[in-house]
Amino acid sequence: MTRPVVPLGVAHFSAITLAPVDFVRAAAAAGFQRVGLRLHPAFPGAPFYELPAGSPAARDVRAALDDHGVALHDIEFVVLSPEFRPETLTAMLEGAAALGARRLSVCGDDPEEGRLVETFGAVCDLCAGFGMSVDLENMGWRPVATFDSALRVVEASGRANAGVLVDALHFFRNGARAEDVARAPAGRIAALQLCDVGGPPPTQAEAMVAEARGGRFAPGEGELPLADLVAAAPRSAAISVEVPITDGRDVADHLANLARCARRVMDGNLEP
Repeated sequence: MTRPVVPLGVAHFSAITLAPVDFVRAAAAAGFQRVGLRLHPAFPGAPFYELPAGSPAARDVRAALDDHGVALHDIEFVVLSPEFRPETLTAMLEGAAALGARRLSVCGDDPEEGRLVETFGAVCDLCAGFGMSVDLENMGWRPVATFDSALRVVEASGRANAGVLVDALHFFRNGARAEDVARAPAGRIAALQLCDVGGPPPTQAEAMVAEARGGRFAPGEGELPLADLVAAAPRSAAISVEVPITDGRDVADHLANLARCARRVMDGNLEP
């Protein structure tokens, strides 16, 4: 009996120079069934793309998704700072929801946790109106630095559509272990992002940023216990890959290698 293929996604940051419609086509050709799109700047000056609802660009992306049988799973990336106002996301969410997006990825950059919980909860409420959920990702150089701190904010929000995004680099580099995923409350871990790294973890913020944005390897090409992570995660969790392309590498080759490597990690953990 043929085992069904578990959908595999790829984050836009893996080939961020590609416009959304081109990224969808390239991802499909590489063997991915889902994509994430970067529709909001992750930091000042960071590349992102706008897809207003009903715009020609949005229609082209919708056609590419349909033609290639690819789903838009998540959109990114929103930094929840002290000054952030959730209502500024309304137009973006409207366009993303029209394309079928199911989740929004955010990070916590507010040192006052109570205020951050309120902001995060407000984003969850806004996204719920578009049929979307919100995943909080920890990053070592931000106030929400660890998996445990992300889970604490998510639980404190009390929102049913709130979750934690487990990015393998940020998860392991900031002290978590695979078994920590297994102990998370039911429904809180809805997404994994696979990548790999090697060597000792950086300890300074600047080095952490450099590794996250330019030091990732394809899954299985480094030292992280990714097989254990996949095995510990809920079977319902969506799995994607995020590994930015290095200068000079062919995009098609890069994405195809990411798909092959991720499948090798995943195939060792699928139930018979």
